[in-house]
Amino acid sequence: MKKLISRRNFLKVCALAGSAAALSACGGKQSTAATENGGNTEATATDYKDTLIWAQGADVTSLDPHQGKETPAVEVSCQIFDTLVTVDAETNEIVPQIAESWEQTDEQTYVFKIRQGIKFHDGSDLTAEDVKFSLDRARNSAAVSYIVNFIEDVTVDDEYTVTVKTNAPYAPTLRNLAIPFAAIVPKAVVEANEDAFILNPVGSGPYCFVEWKQGDHVTLKAFDDYYAGKAATENLIMKVIPETSQRSIALETGEIDLAYDLAVNDIPKINDNDKLMVYEIPSLTCWYVSLNMNKEPFNNPLVREALTMAIDRQTIIDTINAGSGQPADAIIAPAVFGYYSTGVPEYNPEKAKELLAEAGYPNGFSTTLWVNDNQSRIEMCQAMQAMLLDIGVQCSVEVLEFGSFISRTTAGEHDMAYFGWTTSSGDADYTYYSLEHSTQQGAAGNRSFIADPDLDALIEKARSSTDESTRKDLYKDIAIKLADINNNIPVFYSAINVGANKNVEGFVMDSNGYHNLNQVKVAQ
Repeated sequence: MKKLISRRNFLKVCALAGSAAALSACGGKQSTAATENGGNTEATATDYKDTLIWAQGADVTSLDPHQGKETPAVEVSCQIFDTLVTVDAETNEIVPQIAESWEQTDEQTYVFKIRQGIKFHDGSDLTAEDVKFSLDRARNSAAVSYIVNFIEDVTVDDEYTVTVKTNAPYAPTLRNLAIPFAAIVPKAVVEANEDAFILNPVGSGPYCFVEWKQGDHVTLKAFDDYYAGKAATENLIMKVIPETSQRSIALETGEIDLAYDLAVNDIPKINDNDKLMVYEIPSLTCWYVSLNMNKEPFNNPLVREALTMAIDRQTIIDTINAGSGQPADAIIAPAVFGYYSTGVPEYNPEKAKELLAEAGYPNGFSTTLWVNDNQSRIEMCQAMQAMLLDIGVQCSVEVLEFGSFISRTTAGEHDMAYFGWTTSSGDADYTYYSLEHSTQQGAAGNRSFIADPDLDALIEKARSSTDESTRKDLYKDIAIKLADINNNIPVFYSAINVGANKNVEGFVMDSNGYHNLNQVKVAQ
């Protein structure tokens, strides 16, 4: 990696005065990398910045890991909290984290040995009681219970041993426990004052919370006593920059070190800049339109089929996304276990008109398409707006602030809404159960409000089987059934990109978008 002339150190530790308690919990010592540099603290201070700044397109909704499940929130909270196990971003293998080891004693029983000596940011010890409390809390959370509702019971065997019993054989158990929504939190802190914990989260991860200025930034500080060794950079600042073009400009000017989710049209310009680079990998994300089946005319299967046929997916990719991505035929990406291709829906506006007429809407109808305040997503919706007009559907694109978008679609106020969904576990159950099972209507992810008993039965059978071949067959059946129902309209599979200053070292892309930053540092 080419070393460049140092640039201005933007916002250096600017927000670190915000929380004395957080600073105290993190030790309050200034960062050096003495262990990595033979004790030469002077060289470290000269060679590397003490603050890494990254930008993302939306603010966090909550820093409580059992509440804030949207990607922008998780991108921050996964720096603060750890899980029992985690997935190695480079190998895709399950590896230990809080649990130093585990044993599956039968099809429904997992025994975890908790790593001794792990500290929470307040200095207290992490024990099996915290693990049980955390998993039980996640199970009782309306927002994330779908991640861990396969758990029947969690028992504490001793101070550092916990047993997880599932309610049925469940193949993705370990992968679900690796998802940040299953983070381990301090029982004593939460029970003492849950409201205070939500505002000032305390975890055991590589970074401590310092400050959250809504709509602007979150500041984190390296935890001195992190079990795996102190983070490479002392301070993290997450900046909220909704406009993709502005994130690119901020990267070019040196205001930020990393820019998440660049506009595809900006990528060539970034690549042409000898001070910058772009990381890009296929994602586990599908972008789709959810149709609220509790509202007319979306309760009519002919209308849903017509809308599916009205979308020219390849044109959207070519014109709005500069050719990046591939047309989607399911709401899980091809890299996800259980993916089955039913074929990309035909683009046929004439046939769509015929279906609308058959459904009783020969002149079309008027509706709304909701999207959050992200420019690239707005442009996608505007392209679909024009395509729907071609079949007589008058569609108004309504832009909502991200938090409002989530809360109001959860409440089912929308007609249609444009979403991105990442299959974070890499297993089809994560998505099919969350988006398609009747018990998950609203907050958990089912924003089409589908309630199909036969579909529920297939999903339940697939998640309870431990035979890989059987599960694949069931997911094939699910994909075929969903292609007939059309409650969600898959549009395209995206790639994940991150723009970076070339002085950034140690950054590893994660296909679910939850990039861990504790090993990242920035050369001066």
